[in-house]
Amino acid sequence: MISNRQLHIATFITFMICFLSVSQFKTVAQTRKVMNRPYIDQRRFHYGFLMGVNLQDIEFQHNGYTDENGNQWFAEQPNYEPGFSVGILGEMYLTKHLALRLIPTMHFGTKNLIFRNAANKDRTYLNLKSTYMSLPLDIKFSAERFNNYRPYFMAGINPVIDLTIKKQKEIFLKRFDCFLEAGMGCDFYAPWFKFIPEIKFCYGLSNIIEKNRTDLTDQTKMIYTNSLNSGRSKMIVLTLYFE
Repeated sequence: MISNRQLHIATFITFMICFLSVSQFKTVAQTRKVMNRPYIDQRRFHYGFLMGVNLQDIEFQHNGYTDENGNQWFAEQPNYEPGFSVGILGEMYLTKHLALRLIPTMHFGTKNLIFRNAANKDRTYLNLKSTYMSLPLDIKFSAERFNNYRPYFMAGINPVIDLTIKKQKEIFLKRFDCFLEAGMGCDFYAPWFKFIPEIKFCYGLSNIIEKNRTDLTDQTKMIYTNSLNSGRSKMIVLTLYFE
């Protein structure tokens, strides 16, 4: 059975494939046109801003821990809550097809988790709000420009800090993480600005589950932390850039 998580990812990928396919069809079907802002990509530095939506997730690894009462808990995130992203873009020209991008961004989002008790089917619901301050450094590889379209691929590394970590929760997430990210998009050249839709996938490199729970005053909550070997953050971001 396809989960909501897989359905969302498939929807995003299908949208981008259709989007790029239509763009490619147009480039083949159309004749050459006058190019808007023909030299904008050759500037040494150019800047812009961004807004978008994000879907945050945690990939858990369980260890089968059972307490003295026979309780065994498993965590999952059954669905996504869309979040909001906003930031600024700085891009440096390297070659005709390569550019280096620095993109300070804030990601506001929520992770809705469920802990299921394998012994008696009890459930514990946990809502974790996150405000990521991120500083991704990406390499952008662009295809040849045709008329006012130019598709590209990007990849990079993205250190983040979560500004809304709260104690006394069933699980405690570490404040710092670092994502590997990759994605694709397309530059659209309008007469007065450049419009860039992009989708990217981010995967956390570190275990964000804090095992040392000195913050807990209710030690019965330790079973949730003890049930997890690790948790790694994941995020899908659909962004609109304006230069």
